Amino acid sequence: MSKLVRRHWPSDLSAGLSRRDRRGCEYAAYIPDLLVDRRFRFGGYVAADLVEAEASIALLNEKATALADTEALARLLLRAECVASSQIEGLEVGGRRLLRAEAAREAGVKPGDVTAEEVLGNIEAMRWAVDVLGSDKAITVDGILEVHRRLLAGTRLEDHGGKIREQQNWIGGSGFNPCSAVFVPPPQEEVEGFLQDLCDFCNGDSLPAVAQAAIAHAQFETIHPFIDGNGRTGRVLLHVILKRRGLAPRVLAPVSIVLATWSSGYLEALMETRYHGDPDSPEAVKRTDGWVAFFSTVCTRAVSDAAAFEEAIQQIQEDWRAKVGKVRRNSATELLIAALPGAPIVTVTSAARLIGRTYQATNEGIEKLKAGGVLSQVRVGRRNRAFEARDVIDAFTDLERQLASPEGNTQSSEPSRMVPRRRQT
Repeated sequence: MSKLVRRHWPSDLSAGLSRRDRRGCEYAAYIPDLLVDRRFRFGGYVAADLVEAEASIALLNEKATALADTEALARLLLRAECVASSQIEGLEVGGRRLLRAEAAREAGVKPGDVTAEEVLGNIEAMRWAVDVLGSDKAITVDGILEVHRRLLAGTRLEDHGGKIREQQNWIGGSGFNPCSAVFVPPPQEEVEGFLQDLCDFCNGDSLPAVAQAAIAHAQFETIHPFIDGNGRTGRVLLHVILKRRGLAPRVLAPVSIVLATWSSGYLEALMETRYHGDPDSPEAVKRTDGWVAFFSTVCTRAVSDAAAFEEAIQQIQEDWRAKVGKVRRNSATELLIAALPGAPIVTVTSAARLIGRTYQATNEGIEKLKAGGVLSQVRVGRRNRAFEARDVIDAFTDLERQLASPEGNTQSSEPSRMVPRRRQT
């Protein structure tokens, strides 16, 4: 049964600390129930929400055919997801800024944008996790540690990457002691056992995939196994589960974008999962139901907006073809039109690598798109020439704004968090 364990925090007499930060106290750390062999049963309304969420995600993956290269849509949604997951942790960066930093890195130029660099690390970690862990036979503790290592690589906390915490951590209150914390996770000596149980749970298939992802994410955030990066790692894990279970093999639903928009409800729903006592009690079942229903609604909303975004990209590509005129099938120009949504800022070199054509053929295709008003020339660093598909970046900005609106409509419901400004028409 889940419970609280009492622990003592000693006083810290270091100079320069306030009385509040120096004080010792008795605090209570939360010990959750293990997940393996736990019985889960969902109420009728929750079951209906789960069915709707799973059907939505499956349909998005099955019908994402508007783009000639579905990978382009997946790449852009992956960026949007990682931007939002980082925003929840206080890392603010807009789509255009991130894309320019990515293009600079592709060109061999250090972007010099610390926040963008950290979010690019998040993208790489998410991509690796979904591709590798999502296809592995089993999710392992070592695999989760590798995700975390990749998330923190190149940051000020790099030395903590991939390492289970060896000290007590907490959420809220003072940064020096847990005396006024909102929540205190399990003590450090309990973490590895809980992580192994979590992995064993993730490798099962007795629950609907969305329910499994929701419960695993909540348990991960409760364990809080790392010094930092717990939220981002936990949101990577839920996508790994959806991929591994075969529900989202191609396109990632931008769940974190909706979680960022509904952040207060998200954190409250997570806290509600931390019941005390018997996991089969009506209170425990009610709290789990509440979280799974909330997460299911988030998934359904994310898929709805992602599908609308796909339609917008399809229209943009049709407009491009009208501007450029007739192009040969499988030409560099046609391949660029298909690939640009996934890489809206390119150099000739990166574009040639993207479409598998020679530098000369790619350059000719870019010049044709530039002449047709599809691409605009920009600078990456001091000397590197790049090309920007502004229509896609504007659509990406619109998606960010739409998903930041609690009601999904910025005309009637203003964005609830920082988002890029609307394009000027």
